[in-house]
Amino acid sequence: DARFSFLKEEFDSPMGYQIKIKLSKMANHKSSLKRIRQTQARRLRNRYYAKSARTAVRRLRAMTDKAEATAAYNKVSAMLDHLAGKNVISKNKAANLKSKLARYINKLAA
Repeated sequence: DARFSFLKEEFDSPMGYQIKIKLSKMANHKSSLKRIRQTQARRLRNRYYAKSARTAVRRLRAMTDKAEATAAYNKVSAMLDHLAGKNVISKNKAANLKSKLARYINKLAA
């Protein structure tokens, strides 16, 4: 489905963001410099996936067909669970979003 090209199977790369790493002069060890690089790369990757999830939720809320929305909900729900498991978003936020989306879908006319 073209609207869900952001799902994990179809990701090209989360490097739509440029990784610009600025190393501070406070780091005195090779391992701490590496940790800084890893943290910054992880932060950008997490921002990318969180933004993709927000876009998916927005698209789902814009749907008016119940069958289509139900199919999309399954994918979005799985994505939110995955992000919550990786601590990209909190587990409560994922649960709240899934609950609100389920209520929205139940209100749609069949």
